[in-house]
Amino acid sequence: MHLHHLLLLSLLLAPPRIALASSHCTTAASKTYHNCLSLPTQQASLAWTLHARNSTLDLAFTGSLIAPSGWVGFGINPGDNAPEMVGARALIAFADPSTGATVALPFVLDDSTKLQKAPLRSRPLDIPLSASETLVLADRATVSIRATLRLAHNRTKINLVWNRGAYVQGYSPTIHPMDTPALNSRATIDILTTASTSVRHPPTTLLRTLHACLNSASWGLMLPIGAALARHLKQLSPSPAPTWFYAHAGTQLAGFTLGTFGFGTGLWLGAQSVGVVHEAHRKLGVAVFCVGGLQMMALMCRPTATHRLRKYWKSYHHLVGYACVVMGVVNVFQGFEVMGLWRSYWRLGYCVVLASLVGVFVALEANSWVLFCRKAREEEMRREGEGVGKKGFGDDEI
Repeated sequence: MHLHHLLLLSLLLAPPRIALASSHCTTAASKTYHNCLSLPTQQASLAWTLHARNSTLDLAFTGSLIAPSGWVGFGINPGDNAPEMVGARALIAFADPSTGATVALPFVLDDSTKLQKAPLRSRPLDIPLSASETLVLADRATVSIRATLRLAHNRTKINLVWNRGAYVQGYSPTIHPMDTPALNSRATIDILTTASTSVRHPPTTLLRTLHACLNSASWGLMLPIGAALARHLKQLSPSPAPTWFYAHAGTQLAGFTLGTFGFGTGLWLGAQSVGVVHEAHRKLGVAVFCVGGLQMMALMCRPTATHRLRKYWKSYHHLVGYACVVMGVVNVFQGFEVMGLWRSYWRLGYCVVLASLVGVFVALEANSWVLFCRKAREEEMRREGEGVGKKGFGDDEI
């Protein structure tokens, strides 16, 4: 009997099939199983031995941790549909906060888990799946969960889901990243033929990228630039022509147009991701779009310079405009977190650009205060000069 190591799935140009090994293989924990697969994402693998006499399946799932404080786990969805997270019965391994030892606890992943309505709590499973051993390998980043599953009569396929996360709060694993590999971590496996079908998440990666670019450029950059143009270009431009107004209005209109397309792609992505709800990002996005729309409507209802309501309109326009800018920037950062790009170069690049703009705005603001103080002093000196002139003219008359 020859022992074979697990096949490693190539991360580049990976085909949709799951790489499989020949019969009889040894896991990283040095236990032999009849079959094993290298799963298509997250460098995870599954090995198993089927005991046909009593329809029992010995499993060994091996996955890598994102961080020492994180978790890794797999689940079996007993339903007849494609492998989905909702409905899966999972075994999730993480470090016990009391003892530090690695434990694998059972969890039922229902609708409340996907909607993030409450922390995930361990509870007994209603299917014959139980963990027998949890091992942390020598590299301290790989965890192997050994379990036993009793199959239903004449059932040879299992719907498998697996994932990992960066944090555990007490005994409650937090949400996993929302990048493409995490969303594609599911497959249907025939345990007799070792045939497997990986289920791809809807091809929304390009649209997610487009959504991020549109909203980062519009709400996250163009609107702050437009607000700065209105505040500072008016003082810097000596021309009586309203150059600052056309620059401000044009920039804001272009930003709102791009933001509208970005908002539309967000609605489509939400419709394609049934049950996946990012409450803060969604509510901020709706609020920013509505406030931006009010600003566009206010532009069409702008009173003339001599109208008695002009001062109230200006106060409203400034207040709502600055609120839209702040919420837009905050929501861009929320988007980076949703896409799993919080520690990425994309977020770093946006931070660099935003910090550069803030530096320019601060410099312009300081310049505005210098100009304001200079004009105030010149006005005071002019008034003093007029007062002295009038007093001298009166003395001559006397």
